[in-house]
Amino acid sequence: MTNFNIQPILENEKVSLLPLEENDFDGMYSIASDPKIWEQHPNKDRWQKEEFTNFFEGAILSKGAFKIIDKRTNEMIGGTRFYDYNEEEDLIFIGYTFFTRTYWGTGINPSVKAMMMNYIFQYVSRVGFHVGAGNIRSQIAVGRIGGEKTAERETAYFKEKSQINYIYEITRSKWESINL
Repeated sequence: MTNFNIQPILENEKVSLLPLEENDFDGMYSIASDPKIWEQHPNKDRWQKEEFTNFFEGAILSKGAFKIIDKRTNEMIGGTRFYDYNEEEDLIFIGYTFFTRTYWGTGINPSVKAMMMNYIFQYVSRVGFHVGAGNIRSQIAVGRIGGEKTAERETAYFKEKSQINYIYEITRSKWESINL
């Protein structure tokens, strides 16, 4: 079995990804309580405290979740995670990513994804992304970083009902070819 840490501390010049901890709930919920963040997501109610509590519990249990900190302001601006590692398929997923709307369109999301992929491609040959069938914003974002749609699948997020998701993948060799 490959042994690697899916919850390291990662940072670049703009942000730090720090392991999510149980005492981060209030800070995360203060960001996630904006309904606009979730309007294209399969679970549009994650802005509600009860729904976000399930989301947060799943994040903690994944042992791969991060809070995203703006290094300039030292404020929490979102969250993301590594999850569903499959050793046989040499694949791990990146997702459950959200940002406060102030950071939309600023280049932070591709910067975070690049940092995560640069790290995880030391250990796996493929990275996957589950993207809701109606989440056009995320489909475009994953396509911009080199993700290619490979499948459509019913996916149930932690304690949530199944929804149609598109599966996008990026291989290590493709990532290296577009990021040299």
